[in-house]
Amino acid sequence: MTLRAYLASLEGKHIAVLGVGVSNLPLLRLLAGAGLSVTAYDRRDREKLQAAISELEPRGVHFSCGEDYLAGLSADVIFRTPGMRPDVPEIAAAVAAGAVLTSEMEAFFAVCPCPIIAITGSDGKTTTSTLISEMLKRAGYTVHLGGNIGTPLLSLADEMSAGDYAVVELSSFQLMTMTESAGTAVVTNVSPNHLDVHRDMAEYIDAKRRVFAAQKAGDRVVLNLENEITRGFMEEATGEVWCFAKTPAERNGVYLQGDTIIVQENGESRPILPISEIFLPGLHNVENYMTAIAAVWGKVPEDAILRTAREFHGVEHRIEFVRELDGVRYYNDSIASSPTRAIAGLRSFDQKLIMIAGGYDKHLSFEPLAPEILAHVKTLVLCGATAGMIRAAVENHAEYPSSGLSVLETDDFCRAIDLARESAAPGDVVILCPACASFDKFPNFMVRGETYKNYVNEMASAQ
Repeated sequence: MTLRAYLASLEGKHIAVLGVGVSNLPLLRLLAGAGLSVTAYDRRDREKLQAAISELEPRGVHFSCGEDYLAGLSADVIFRTPGMRPDVPEIAAAVAAGAVLTSEMEAFFAVCPCPIIAITGSDGKTTTSTLISEMLKRAGYTVHLGGNIGTPLLSLADEMSAGDYAVVELSSFQLMTMTESAGTAVVTNVSPNHLDVHRDMAEYIDAKRRVFAAQKAGDRVVLNLENEITRGFMEEATGEVWCFAKTPAERNGVYLQGDTIIVQENGESRPILPISEIFLPGLHNVENYMTAIAAVWGKVPEDAILRTAREFHGVEHRIEFVRELDGVRYYNDSIASSPTRAIAGLRSFDQKLIMIAGGYDKHLSFEPLAPEILAHVKTLVLCGATAGMIRAAVENHAEYPSSGLSVLETDDFCRAIDLARESAAPGDVVILCPACASFDKFPNFMVRGETYKNYVNEMASAQ
């Protein structure tokens, strides 16, 4: 189905778009441009939505705003924003009354004219998605990178050709109601995350498996052999399974052998990439490369992989070098919004760090993070809603009394940066590595990272 045909199928129907955010604003413009009957629903009041209202109301879009914005929800088709559970009572009642529940991403899967490579996981999905995109670009393809990584793709579908690739990062929220799977699906890993939204870990895992659940014979799924949950997905896969791991296994996949990434296919091994050629630091980025290679193997030449390793300098907010001031290097790892992601950041350096951590409570345990902090951090600066939880996990660990770790705490984010600077000496590394989401103080991890970078870049030398 083409995008034009999809929009034509909506004629004469009333459409509800839930949430006026990043993914749904282009959707609202698309639907309004097609002359369809649309109502936008958002918890925020009209004053906070004034820019969108001023643009879209003259084009026929109605708005339902405020605390009771979903009261009386009635529509033929409902587009759910990714962060909203599909079983919200008002949505469930509308669906029971005959409404079709969908999303911008589900509609994109229905109309996309080119092959889709879809990536999900608890950690590493953004860097892996970007690496896949970069490898395909260097092979000469036109690539459309989007989804959870920040660019909604449905409104761009008419610009795509059959010979292009769509590389789509998918969150568990986007996957909860997905019924289609990409021809190439990737699950980087699965560990506890977003349990503030998901009912339990089982629901979170079920959302992740949907990225490949509807695949057909001849499709490919890339799975982490070293993650217990993704390893368990292998028996469920209907497509061709490719694995990645830090040690070779008797399966088609991409592995680390000594200091070289190898591809093992049909029992034969082939060296592909010395890890010394990878610009990005950290073993987790070596794993990201192995994941990406498994996804594009057979689609791109080896030279495209090698050139990506040498030329790609990373994704913003992911162990991003900010500046060196008075001999101290500052890094921004604001994307580290879970303990497992923070652990990967800490392990990327060969010295003890000054770590700024804390943020919104996603109901995750910080106990696995505690020994990593004790092993890799010399000064821990805590800030945000979870500061006390992280402190308790660290100070209750058996090795804390003999660790020499200094723990500082403040409720002010910029003061936390000041405390980190005051604790640093020439040769030290200060890293924003929150281990938590940003929502206690910021709308998202990007604003948190930008705030950190701006403050650090404005600091004057003390010399």
